[in-house]
Amino acid sequence: MYRVAVLKFPGTNGDYDVLRALNLVGLQGEIVWYRDYAAGKYDAVVLAGGFSYGDRLRAGAIAAQTEAIEQLRRDVEREIPVLGICNGFQILVEAGFLPGALAPNEPPGFISKWIQVAVVDVKTPFTHLYEPGEVVYMPIAHGEGRYIPSGPYTQAFRYVENPNGSHNATAGVSNGNVLGLMPHPERAVDRDISRGGVGGLKLWLSLKSWLKG
Repeated sequence: MYRVAVLKFPGTNGDYDVLRALNLVGLQGEIVWYRDYAAGKYDAVVLAGGFSYGDRLRAGAIAAQTEAIEQLRRDVEREIPVLGICNGFQILVEAGFLPGALAPNEPPGFISKWIQVAVVDVKTPFTHLYEPGEVVYMPIAHGEGRYIPSGPYTQAFRYVENPNGSHNATAGVSNGNVLGLMPHPERAVDRDISRGGVGGLKLWLSLKSWLKG
């Protein structure tokens, strides 16, 4: 069975939700404490959401400087699928795996609600089972999710209605095998507990399909 690391930093709180989503589609997820993470051991990596290091300095800034990220850099070079959700996206941007920056929302404030998101890039390991332009429903929960580009970038997800002032309503960015998004696909996988439906389920099924080749 394929092994998927769910990377956990101090302040990460979405790890068990990710683990549940992985298990739901038949993938072997493993929560890995950041100090224990080593390159070459896993088939894919997910950086879960939360507030790593209490969002000190900037969201994701301190986690991006850890040895775990240097190990992750080696895995990215191996071209394994890497996903960053919310704070995980912020970490990937701070570490330079994805271009641009994630700034405080405009208008300022923490946003927590379900929202419609369109899938733009369907060529990633996490999106290839979606249809181009497919609109799904996922929750967001962030205070620093306004995407600011630093140059050309590949938009992976787009908000149908921009909630935070992101450039071109960008909800997610891709770079080959690396994907970051602010919405939470791990919270939209089970009709019994996800009030907004299962718009995130195809993301995890896409990963499983990609790994199986």
